[in-house]
Amino acid sequence: MRPPRRPMGVVTRGTTNPNRLRRVDNWIAASCAGVLRDAVDPLVVDLGYGATPVTAVELRARLATAVRPDVRVVGLEIDPVRVAAAGYAADPPGLTFARGGFELAGLRPVLVRVFNVLRQYDEAQVADAWRTMADALAPDGLIVEGTCDELGRLATWLLVDRTGRPRSLTLAPRLGTLESPAALAERLPKALIHHNVPGTGVHALLRALEDGWRDAAPYATFGPRQRWLRTVEAVRAGGWPVLDRPARWRLGEITVPWPTVAPG
Repeated sequence: MRPPRRPMGVVTRGTTNPNRLRRVDNWIAASCAGVLRDAVDPLVVDLGYGATPVTAVELRARLATAVRPDVRVVGLEIDPVRVAAAGYAADPPGLTFARGGFELAGLRPVLVRVFNVLRQYDEAQVADAWRTMADALAPDGLIVEGTCDELGRLATWLLVDRTGRPRSLTLAPRLGTLESPAALAERLPKALIHHNVPGTGVHALLRALEDGWRDAAPYATFGPRQRWLRTVEAVRAGGWPVLDRPARWRLGEITVPWPTVAPG
């Protein structure tokens, strides 16, 4: 382990709830399983876990069950009070807590999950945060950076690789409560939320989803899952290079390459 650096970042609000990050955790277990299974040290960092350690506890349990039982999760917080308060939940070596920020406290994780953190920063700071985290990753390491609402019903995230650049965008609403894909706009990652305007890729994607959802209204009779499946099929038929498969669509997800939605 490298010597720790001064924590980089600022204390954020820290709002959290049980199961808030279930959707992204399950996606990580499915989509990032390869890099975790291949790692000599399956170290995962939950950066900015918040006022309580519940989401770090859940991440460790889900990855240990679905990917490999020896996965290690370190919850990092820049606020030392939160680190001390999380002590009761520690279960070393599988789950520990420490003080750290975007520099990752000298750790070399194969995966970083950072959720509802960068949305509280200025957009101009996002790329530097990605690069700082990427520089600390193990070879072939990945970052999952995104945001969600308070109950995790609307979630979006980016997969960022070791170059510090995103590979993909995933949109993941809870289908049982979804009225329109347009609702995802308010939960876009910080790098995109201010670019949801006509003429941009992310605006076009949300518009395609909204149009597909409207046209698939007759399938609502068979449940929201069938309506979403038809929606994603329509988006793909319209020329969008959807990266995932129907098994993921059925869970209420759609993933597209970053260049299709990247600002500018």
